[in-house]
Amino acid sequence: MATAKTGRSTRATAGAAKENGTKIEEGLNVFKSDKFDADGYVQSKCSLNDKEIRQLCSYLLDLKRASAEEMRKSVYANYSAFIRTSKEISDLEGELSSIRNLLSTQATLIHGLAEGVHIDSLSPKASEGPTANGLLDIEDSEPSDLEKWSAEFPDLLDVLLAEKRVDEALAALDEGERAVAEAKETKSLSSLALTSLETTIIERKQKLADQLAEAACQPSTRGAELRASILALKKLGDGPRAHTLLLNAHFQRYQYNMLSLRPSSTSYGGAYTAALSQLVFSAIAQAASDSLAIFGKEPAYTSELVMWATKQTEAFAHLVKRHALASSAAAGGLRAAAECVQIALGHCSLLEARGLALCPVLLKLFRPSVEQALDANLKRIEESTAALAAADDWVLTYPLGGTRQSGWPSSASVGNTTAFQHKLTSSAHRFNSMVQEFFEDVGPLLSMQLGGQTLEGLFQVFNSYVNMLIKALPGSMDEDANFEGTGNKIVRMAETEAQQIALLANASLLADELLPRAAMKLSPNQASYKDDHRRRTSDRQNRHPEQREWKRRLMSSFERLKNTFCQQHALDLIFTEEGDSHLTAEMYINMYGTADEVEWFPSLIFQELFAKLNRMASLAADMFVGRERFATLLLMRLTETFIIWLQKIKAFGMILRMDRGL
Repeated sequence: MATAKTGRSTRATAGAAKENGTKIEEGLNVFKSDKFDADGYVQSKCSLNDKEIRQLCSYLLDLKRASAEEMRKSVYANYSAFIRTSKEISDLEGELSSIRNLLSTQATLIHGLAEGVHIDSLSPKASEGPTANGLLDIEDSEPSDLEKWSAEFPDLLDVLLAEKRVDEALAALDEGERAVAEAKETKSLSSLALTSLETTIIERKQKLADQLAEAACQPSTRGAELRASILALKKLGDGPRAHTLLLNAHFQRYQYNMLSLRPSSTSYGGAYTAALSQLVFSAIAQAASDSLAIFGKEPAYTSELVMWATKQTEAFAHLVKRHALASSAAAGGLRAAAECVQIALGHCSLLEARGLALCPVLLKLFRPSVEQALDANLKRIEESTAALAAADDWVLTYPLGGTRQSGWPSSASVGNTTAFQHKLTSSAHRFNSMVQEFFEDVGPLLSMQLGGQTLEGLFQVFNSYVNMLIKALPGSMDEDANFEGTGNKIVRMAETEAQQIALLANASLLADELLPRAAMKLSPNQASYKDDHRRRTSDRQNRHPEQREWKRRLMSSFERLKNTFCQQHALDLIFTEEGDSHLTAEMYINMYGTADEVEWFPSLIFQELFAKLNRMASLAADMFVGRERFATLLLMRLTETFIIWLQKIKAFGMILRMDRGL
């Protein structure tokens, strides 16, 4: 019935969500129309009453949330494509600029050649006049200062480039570009001289750019020298190439430093992760700092930096998974895996101050390994508990050596060896201690949003343990059931009533107190309470809906054990080992005889029920110390089960009615 209700509730919720989404889509269609009149829409709503206005406000807020969610999804879905497109556009701009320069050079050359041909064609006519020839000789014999400078300029640039005097070469190139611009305005240079000067500047620029790029690629170039080379290359107008070279230089440097970091099968995973994190994220931080200092916050360069940093982070994550996390996850070493993840996240989070939020990338890549370690750890708890259950004598004892049973300090620290401690059997003690150890370090589980998966896995382990407790009940009606997780595991039988009640004490204490208390560590805002053993756990456990539901499921699993226990004892009272009923109609028929012959005592079966309830009440009082409510509910459930099974014996009722003539 509960499952049906849950299914109906889920379908109803899903239907309501779908209906709500449809309504929102229909509402948005009004605004998408080309004929939408904003003023008319507002005027149509002005006559609304207070209730309708509140509904309209709520409706508009829903539209706002839906629009924001759609925008967020669109941004996340298309961010990588946006970055890629931005980089392609930047590359195209650089290529277009180069093409524009080449076209300008070609046009200048063609113009110069045309003028040269025109001058040559006019030279015979010019030679006829002695005056013109004399003037031409005078001009040729005395070149201007600009012509002299342009003739010496290529040699000057070659010397500066050969001596790698970058700053002076940049200044000379700037001076040459100014001279070209001035010559074009004043026409103080011939077309051939102007074309030659422009060609010289373009060729020397390319040569200097190649020289700077080669220097930036050298492993020995670092620090201020690297930044100077990249800045000079940017000043030459090749910014995209300069930025790519800057990132490659930092990549090559940390790759070279990684050669000394050789993980081995015996090396400590945390130490390897720490050393590798230091290398990778310090290189990313330095690259981000250099990029900001040289290129500023230009979107094209910022996008390239983000993509490069993401790529390096992914490569780092794969190395950590291969050399540190893989072995820990396979062996169920959740703490070792968690430590590696925490170290990596600690280094990565320092980049957020530089605008690089790379922790989500790490969490996404580390999540499968942590999930594997989580599953292996839960399986280890289940197998270890099952091994002890096979030899458990089902006798309640206090934990050995005052071992604490929860996330709070044990009572030994306050001078009382039994307060805040509970009696459990050996398998339950083992189960509880492993769960407490399991919850010692839950930081990565919280950061990866694995809290729900952790609770679900722990519930399955507890449910498997309850199934073993049910199998420990002799003559259980569910002994032929196929319990998940139990398989063919051997469980020692609980022969006596005291041992059987001990099974209930195990499950009830784990489900109601110990496991919910330990699971509180999955709530970040409860960290400040973990050392306050004076607080009652029941006051805290009801603050989180997810954990309330989890505790309800634990108690539901315990109820299965309690129902099986009560059913078994009720049937033992009613039926014999051969399956015959202890109840006979004859023992009640005599009550309708003479009043003198009536025995005013309960029938034998009810006397046995009363005796059983007394015995169990005495045993439960010793086993459920401080938890008398559970003992009372157990006796009530046993009595209720007994009555229900009495009502199911139809033959007994038919005999009574026949003998009474009904």
